Amino acid sequence: MFIPSLRRLSLALGFSLAASTALAENWPQPDWQSQTRVESAALAELEQYAFPERDDVERTGVRTDALLVIRDGQIVYERYAEPTTARTAHLTWSMAKSLLATTLGVAYGEGRFKLDAAAAQYYPAMAEHPQIKIGHLLNWASGLAWEEDYEYAPLKSSVVAMLYTRGRADMAAFTAAHAAGAAPGTRFRYSSGDSNVLAAALRGMVGEQSYADYPWTALFEPLGITSATWERDASGTFVASSYAYLSARDLARVGLLMQRGGRWGERQLLPAAWVDFVSTPFAGYQPQLAKPGDAVPGGHWWLNAELPGSTRPWPDAPADTIAALGHWGQGLYVMPQENLLVVRYADDRDGSFQHNDLLKRVRAAFAAEVQP
Repeated sequence: MFIPSLRRLSLALGFSLAASTALAENWPQPDWQSQTRVESAALAELEQYAFPERDDVERTGVRTDALLVIRDGQIVYERYAEPTTARTAHLTWSMAKSLLATTLGVAYGEGRFKLDAAAAQYYPAMAEHPQIKIGHLLNWASGLAWEEDYEYAPLKSSVVAMLYTRGRADMAAFTAAHAAGAAPGTRFRYSSGDSNVLAAALRGMVGEQSYADYPWTALFEPLGITSATWERDASGTFVASSYAYLSARDLARVGLLMQRGGRWGERQLLPAAWVDFVSTPFAGYQPQLAKPGDAVPGGHWWLNAELPGSTRPWPDAPADTIAALGHWGQGLYVMPQENLLVVRYADDRDGSFQHNDLLKRVRAAFAAEVQP
């Protein structure tokens, strides 16, 4: 009798401790709690870097629209540059890719697909590429002959054609029509097309009736996100590569979900296995081919991983940093061990902004204990 009673007591204590931990955590219900701003030399340096005097004619230099820092689930810093405000649903650009991955994580937990399933199983237009699996697309490793060049090299750019010219009516079908350039899963090639194929595959996973509302019912509503807009192309597919809009505070909710291992309050919204997958470097990635400061690709999230034979992409940020990144300096940075997350909306048009420069200053101002 003694041992079972002791075991029951231990279990009861365990549940009590778990409940106490959940109660002790700060969650935005319905809005974020804020700590009093504390001035410091480190904070002044952060502001000088993030919000220098703007030149609205030349549009050069670091140009931050919004900067939000959350520590231990509470706002410790928030600043906006006009016309952006706390209510502005800002264009996320390629941070939409990580929003898609998080939405897919909910679908994965519901058993709607498997990572090793062929993409064609959920999106028949991929029938010409039967070896491409969902996991390959999430790692940007489809092997399709895709050219991700932007406004400075538009003539041969697959992404410019997809978003603005001949591919814009059905972006996933345009991507699927590309020839194979390598065996799936053997190389990393960043591709907005891979993301839009995944968005089309989501329709096959959840069904036509549920698809239009699925990002809201699966992710946004459980997190209390109210500002989200997600554009669709003429075929009805979410433009998961580029065109989601959220306020900085709402995007931070996605960051807190990732920071806490896919858990929102007492609900495990994302399976732990999914968080592990998107936070794991793509095995075929070759860091020696990357440009300095380029983050490591995971599962439609970016990592600050230190791989064999290479250094950490952002040396002044923790190795466990995971990020959603977008064109012109958009960034959602999650630092789980330090309970820090940062949202930055921006309009950077040159190479002045550097992720490491921002994160170094954020940590100096707000991290409880800055680790090397």
